[in-house]
This record gives sequence, C-alpha cells and structure tokens, in this order.
Amino acid sequence: MAISPAQLLKQADPGQRRTLLAAALGWMLDAFDAMLYALVLAYVMRDLGMSKATSGFLYTLTLLASGIGGVFFGFLADRIGRKRALMFSILTYSICSFASGLSTTVLMLAVFRFILGLGMGGEGNTGATLVAETWPTELRAKAIAIVQSSWAIGYALAALVAGIVLRYANWRFVFFVGILPAIVTLWIRNGVPESQMWIDQHAAKRSALSELATQRHDDASGSRAGAPAPHDSFLLIFRAPYGKSTIALLLLNFFGLFAWWGLFTWIPPYLSLPIAQGGRGFGIMRTTTLLLVLNLLGMFPGYLSFGWVADHLGRRTSFMLYLFAAALLVPLYAMARSQSALLILGAIVAFFGTGFFSGSGLIGSEIFPTSLRARALGFTYNGARTLSSIAPYVIGRVGQAKGLDWAFYLCATAFFLAGVTATQLPETKGKKLE
Repeated sequence: MAISPAQLLKQADPGQRRTLLAAALGWMLDAFDAMLYALVLAYVMRDLGMSKATSGFLYTLTLLASGIGGVFFGFLADRIGRKRALMFSILTYSICSFASGLSTTVLMLAVFRFILGLGMGGEGNTGATLVAETWPTELRAKAIAIVQSSWAIGYALAALVAGIVLRYANWRFVFFVGILPAIVTLWIRNGVPESQMWIDQHAAKRSALSELATQRHDDASGSRAGAPAPHDSFLLIFRAPYGKSTIALLLLNFFGLFAWWGLFTWIPPYLSLPIAQGGRGFGIMRTTTLLLVLNLLGMFPGYLSFGWVADHLGRRTSFMLYLFAAALLVPLYAMARSQSALLILGAIVAFFGTGFFSGSGLIGSEIFPTSLRARALGFTYNGARTLSSIAPYVIGRVGQAKGLDWAFYLCATAFFLAGVTATQLPETKGKKLE
C-alpha cells in the first residue's frame, strides 16, 4: 500500500527520523553552498578579474575535488563511522564557503573551492549510507528519495539568500552565509545515533583483528597454525560478486551526471541569450522563474517520487523508466520555441532527468555489504562525478560550434546510455542489508 512522506515519518522510530533529517539537511546545505558560487559568479568575475574560461575551470575544479572527496570520505566513514564522517564533510564545505568570501586572488578562491569540493563529495554518500543502514528494507527507498529531494530545496534557498544579501551587501557576504551549515554538526553530534549496523560490523572486525594477533603470537611459539588476515581492501568492490555491479553503477552515474551537468549548467544561458546567439531571448525575471519551476515543480518531485516508483516497479526498471524518458524528452525541449513549451517541458525534463539520482545511493546500499558500502558508494558516485566534470566544457564547445540546442542532443544520448547501462544492474528490491 502506498504511503505519503508524512505517514513514512510516523512509521519510523525517533532515531530513524533523526538520521533522515541529518542526511537531508546535509544534502540540502551541500546544494546551498555549492550553488552560491554560480549565483554570485558575475560579481566575482568583475572584482577578481576572472575570465569566463577561468570561472568555468574553477567549477570543474570543484567537481573534480568532489569525486576525490567522495572516495576519501567513503573510506573515512568505513573507518570512523557514518555520523562522524558526515559531520566532517559538512564542516569542510561550510568553512570553505566562508573562506571563499575572504579571497583576494583567483588562486585563493581556487584553493578554497577545491577543498569545499572535497566536503561536498563526501556528504552525499555518507548521508545515504547512514540512512540505508538505519531504515528498514520496506521503507529504505522512500527514505533515501526524501534525502535526495532536499537538493532542490537547497538550490532554491541559495537563490533566495543570494538575491536578498546582494541587495544590501557584496558577494563576499553571500559566501559568509555559507558558514551556517556548520551549526548543524552540533546537533548531529549529540542528537543523531550512529548506524548500529556499522557498530556491530566494526566490533566484529576489531574482534577478528584481536584474534589474528593472538594467532600470530601462537604461531611464533609454534603452538597454532597461522590464519590469513581478513580482507579489508578497496579492490574487493571489483571482485566477484560485486565487480560487474560496481562497473555498471559507475557507468550509469557517469552518463547520468554528464547529461545532468551538461544540460542544467547550460539551461540558464540557453534561455537568456539572444535568439541571434542561439538562445531563447528570455529576460532575467522569466529565466529566474523558470529556474524556480525547474527546482520546485521538476527536480523536487522527481527526486521524491523515485523511491515510491522503485518500491512498485523495482530498482532497475525505475532507472530505465526515468533515464529513457529523459533521453526522449530532452530533444523535444531543445526543439521547443514558445515560452510555455519551454516552461512545461523543462519541468518534465527536470523531473525525470534528476529524479533517477535517488536510486544511486539506494541500489548501491543494497548491492554492497556494510564493510564496503560507504567506500563503494563513494567510488561509484563521486568517481563518476569526477569523470563527468568535463560535461560543462564539452557541451559549451559543441554549443559554440553547432548551437546549444544541438549540444543538448548529446545530453539526450548520455541519458540513453545511462538507461542501457541500468539493464546490467541486479534487481535488489526487498533485499535486506548485510
């Protein structure tokens, strides 16, 4: 029987609700800090004398760092716990957002944006892992979908805050507001429980290591035969029975992220550029309205719906539905000319082209065991995000040569390839975590 988000929260115990809120706040504030840069970029370019190429490179640098951060924080979460890794990632990106406002040179800003990217990449997989390990099997998909949907809220909140602050102060104060997410870590430290699954697994690992040390001591005295050390290697995610799923999930995320960054990085200039320059000639207010519609009526319900759809159709089928729908709709969007068509199709494209991301952490959590889960999610998502960081540049180059509407066809192709890759994933609906 289908349940609403409110009913979902009523069925959860207090600890589960707190882990969900912590992960959702972390992801929302991740989006908030990440998008502040794009919203004040014109002012930063003017004051620091940055070219468009340099500005784009700094964004690519942040995305590259997010991939590195996702893998690093994945290892950290498997070592020190999900909760503490989540706190460190939030502190990293909030402090560096504040520091970005202190930048007096492009180099200083580049360093702060790179370190911010490390925290940005680490938050997503640690939060998803914490929720996956604390919520029951029958509610897991919906819970992770709620977490993912908070990205759209963070994006919209960033636009609102930037608009208000820039009316009364300069761009530096917009970045200073980015320190506020650090306050959330105080609540996480005292109010959010650690994953019991990780606690049990960590205790078992320590016991195994203690036993191994005892065996080695006995071996030295000749009283017992040695035993092989337990494997705790990153390479295990590439071995049976996980290897095929690791590659498939990595490629799905790569193609999906390439399409997303390529499309949604260039939609704002596509709408605002004059028709003579390959745009659609929207004014600033109409462009802003469309972006709000994309977030609140497209991305947000897209993220949220995936968990419910995945519980009815299965994880793999839902991926295919969302990705193939996006691949079909993007060319229609590129061919649209009227403002109403661009508004409606844009929201629908955002629904399907963004909603499938709710499935990445979900299916990854169900494929990999507790000992490998955080690092596997970090690699398959953030490794793909690193590879896809070339998307804004590639789409921009194609758009310059052929027009942005033609460049969007490349995004549609990437969505299609992501859908094809989804066919190689296992179906994990109903699987209990190990």
